[in-house]
This record gives sequence, structure tokens and C-alpha cells, in this order.
Amino acid sequence: MGAGFVESLPVGRFHGVGPATAAKMERLGIHTGADLRACTLPFLQTHFGKIGPYYYGISRGVDERPVRANRVRKSVGAENTFAADLFETEDMREALVPILDKVWHYCEASGVRGRTVTLKIKYADFRQITRSQSMALPVSNRAELAQVAHHLLHDRPFDRRGVRLLGVSLSALTGEDAEAERDDTQFALPF
Repeated sequence: MGAGFVESLPVGRFHGVGPATAAKMERLGIHTGADLRACTLPFLQTHFGKIGPYYYGISRGVDERPVRANRVRKSVGAENTFAADLFETEDMREALVPILDKVWHYCEASGVRGRTVTLKIKYADFRQITRSQSMALPVSNRAELAQVAHHLLHDRPFDRRGVRLLGVSLSALTGEDAEAERDDTQFALPF
């Protein structure tokens, strides 16, 4: 499916092809990914120089740019979709137990903590709501995480629709992994 998608893509949609390059490609009769793929490597090098091999590769689904896996994590969360809709608050509280366990397990393993707890509720008709609460200090233990999530659950507006999915996330992260990731992306400005 990827090859077909690339072939039908207008050249201006390829990463690294700006308006000026797209216009030049159009003048050369290169309108789509299929047109670009039909070009030889020497042709692309002649008309586009050092970037020619890159265009040659991307038209064939080859991209040699390195994957950057060290992005800053902004939240930690888990959710669960239920086989049967939940209608009772007590059933929802019970359903939150493994979700809270999963989030807190990650926090314990990584040393990450967060100040904002968000509860996600998706109803049987696929509409969803979220409710959040931010604290002055990061959540320090699972019991506190559960207390805030339960408060958000009880504080939601009344709704007769069944609940299909519940999720809990922590954001405004601090801690070992969050700080390490942030440190990797810092740079100094010259003065």
C-alpha cells in the first residue's frame, strides 16, 4: 500500500520539497511520486545536485535520515476499552484499578512523576470527555493518583450513556527520565 500511496502523492507533499523545488519539478514534468520514481539517479543529480539522491530514494520509499527516538515525553497514561458498557460508578472505579496500576508501575520504574491527572471517558456512542486536576506538587504515590482519578470520576456530569473506555494519564512531568530527556534537548544560546 505504501508504494501506491507514494506514487499518487503530489511532489510538493514530499518532505524536503518546498515550493521552489516543486515548481522546478513541475517544469521538468515531475508532478507525482510516480513521475519522480521514473527519473534516473543521474537525471536527478544533474537537475538537483546533492539532494538528487535523496529525491531518488524517497520516491522509492527509502529514507536514510536517522530516527530520533529521544523525544521529550509529555505524559504517561493507560486506558482500557470494555467488552460491555459500564453504567455504575462503582463498576467504573473497579475498572480503574488495572489502569492506575499500569500508570503507577511506569512511574515507579522510570522515576517520573506528574502534577496533572487527567481522566478520559469515552461513551458507547464514541463521544468522549476529559477531566483534569493539577496539583502544586507532583503525585507522590499510587494512592494519591487513585484519589484524584476517583474524584474526577465522581465529579463528572451525569450521563445515561454507558461508558466504553476509561483512561488515566499524568502530565506536567518531572523526575529522572523526564529530566534526562529534557537535558538531551537543551542548548545554549550565544550572548
